[in-house]
Amino acid sequence: MTLSSFINAVFYTVSENKNQSPTLGIITALCAYVIWGLFPLFWKHLHSVDALELIAHRIVWSFVFVTPIVAVFHGFKEFKSVYTNFRAVIINLLTGLMLSSNWLIYVWAVNAGHIVESSLGYFIVPLLNATVGYLILKEHLRVNQWIAIGIAAIGVFVLVFEYGHLPWVALGLALTWGMYGLLRKKSTLSPLPGLAIETSLLAPFAIIFLIWKSHQGLGALGHSDLTTHILVFCTGIVTSIPLVLFANAAKHLKLSTLGLLQYLTPTSNLLLGVFLYNENFSREKLMSFSLIWIALTLYSLDSILVNRNQTKA
Repeated sequence: MTLSSFINAVFYTVSENKNQSPTLGIITALCAYVIWGLFPLFWKHLHSVDALELIAHRIVWSFVFVTPIVAVFHGFKEFKSVYTNFRAVIINLLTGLMLSSNWLIYVWAVNAGHIVESSLGYFIVPLLNATVGYLILKEHLRVNQWIAIGIAAIGVFVLVFEYGHLPWVALGLALTWGMYGLLRKKSTLSPLPGLAIETSLLAPFAIIFLIWKSHQGLGALGHSDLTTHILVFCTGIVTSIPLVLFANAAKHLKLSTLGLLQYLTPTSNLLLGVFLYNENFSREKLMSFSLIWIALTLYSLDSILVNRNQTKA
């Protein structure tokens, strides 16, 4: 992707222009999912930094990076609409907590050697979302969707049999991301202003934590090499850029297309964990993942067919 294409993607995302070609939407979606899929490469280089401290930095530097972009193209009208509404503040605080919890579990999992299990978490997110939609939002599930959820549940039980306990990393990632999506449904904010406001609510707590870490002589800043300092400052950039790309893609692509492309991220994670970092991928794990892939295929095909029929109608 050329620099000019990326600049155009950013411009159209923040200015909400609707006239862009779907081709760039596909390109930006692929770029977003590939970047997310390669995240383990970035976080592995920060394995010497405590995961909680990394998330605090990620919150602060994401806020620093995103807020000026939002201010230039959106102004502060969405900040005002949230901060003058107590209910909106609570909702965005909760979404921020779910998002940062998801970040924390993921970063810890990557640096603790659980990349394969973390990829499982994101594979089961769509199926968990369907279950949550049925239980909480009272959404109707079709027969094929129920079958897909059942097959995925069997896949998880296979892992439970191997581990001797629930795959907490995978379930934690799926639950926090699923809850984040559920809460975001109650927010009218678009992705980039949403991230700016969520991080603005959490940034004061993150800054206090980082100051305390530094006072204790345990913080990464001032106590690490130059490479670590640069990577820490880049946590906001690597967090925000794929979100900008995804936001652009979401405006110009069908949800079914985005739904299929999203599996690039956990697939990339899985391949990195197995082939680059030599994580264990036993026969039981292969069986479990195979069942979940079958479930996702059934679920995706059902969604595509239903959307196609609705379009024809």
